[in-house]
Amino acid sequence: MPDQDKTRDHETESKRILDRLNHESASGGLSAVDRAKGHFSAKDADAADPIEVWGTRIGRLLGLLVVIAMFIWFLGSIFGVF
Repeated sequence: MPDQDKTRDHETESKRILDRLNHESASGGLSAVDRAKGHFSAKDADAADPIEVWGTRIGRLLGLLVVIAMFIWFLGSIFGVF
C-alpha cells in the first residue's frame, strides 16, 4: 500500500509540473514573427492617440537600427575592419 501511495504522489506531482511547464512555455499561439510585427506596429500603444502610436513605432524602429549598427560595429572591431 505505501508503495502505491508513493507512486500516486509521484504521478500527481509529475502531472502538476508538466501542466505548469506547458502553461509557462505557451506563447499564446503567436509565432516570433507575429509578436515582432505586433511590437513594431505598436499594438500596445493607445490607439486613440495617433501621435503616441507613431512615436512608439518610430522609437522602436530607431532602437532596432541602433542595435543593428552596434552589432556591425562589434563585428567590425572583432575582425579588425574598424
